[in-house]
Amino acid sequence: MSSSLICMSHSPLMLVKELRPRERDAEKRFYDTLRNYKAHLKADPPDVVVLFAPDHFNGFFYDAMPSFCIGTEARTTEDWALPKADLNVDAALSESLVRHLHGRGFDVAISRRMQVDHGMSIPLLKLFGSLRRPLVVPVFVNCAADPRPSFKRVRQFGEAVGKFFRAQDLNVLFIGSGGLSHDPPTPRPGAPKEVMQRLIDRHTPDEAEYRRREARVIENARQLAAGTGPLLAPDRQWDKTFIDRLVEGELKVCDRYTDAAVDRDAGFGGHEARVWLAAFAAMQATQTFLATLDFYRVVPEWITGMAAAHACLPQRSA
Repeated sequence: MSSSLICMSHSPLMLVKELRPRERDAEKRFYDTLRNYKAHLKADPPDVVVLFAPDHFNGFFYDAMPSFCIGTEARTTEDWALPKADLNVDAALSESLVRHLHGRGFDVAISRRMQVDHGMSIPLLKLFGSLRRPLVVPVFVNCAADPRPSFKRVRQFGEAVGKFFRAQDLNVLFIGSGGLSHDPPTPRPGAPKEVMQRLIDRHTPDEAEYRRREARVIENARQLAAGTGPLLAPDRQWDKTFIDRLVEGELKVCDRYTDAAVDRDAGFGGHEARVWLAAFAAMQATQTFLATLDFYRVVPEWITGMAAAHACLPQRSA
């Protein structure tokens, strides 16, 4: 087998045209980085994409919240006006992965009707230009709903996923799609009862409610960019330390990260760093590699520490 890795921040605010970053060079460099990845992948497409991503209470709810879930089918939600489509999921491979993980002490959930939101849609659209083109194994990691799997367990889970693919005769691309430090206005423990009830009842918003929710996020982003508002600003040093550990292969150091410390230093959305850790652990289980951080910048308008890193991408043809 052969393997490669891309980890990238996502922010749905990337999709809001009227909220372009004040630092236009940051926006340009981030998109240039993704276009470069896309060109590499077009020149030598992977056989399958293993996509680690969180959910933002659009597909997974508190009625039954798994720590990890693998889809044999997956359909996108319409949050942030993203297109609705069925992903091109390799059902047999996904099911084989689930059985492999069960045999190694990971009681991962399986979904035969997974709903995935912008956490999976954005990387597929930016890296492949399509929600349908790449063959995908969608892997959900709970990053938003307390209690979450520990960073240690996420690392071990990613490693077990990597060991499965090490035995496959496939060209595999591992993607980790999650923001680094950021503090979005996501419902959290202590939210009003009616808010929590919607998170239990699998409340799927209609288009009007999606737009109202998103308008609130956009206003919070504008306030953060102006240096005001309730959101915790992204933390460059937290991001740098975390990325350095991954790039240097020191994944076990991340075992000591706690939810309380992440909340305090990286914000409520900083828990999405788990998907970077899972993807790096999967890659590390397949081969020795050198990773490169290709972009990092705090983009206040996107409320997020935006980063992109890769390892072992195929060479572009001349």
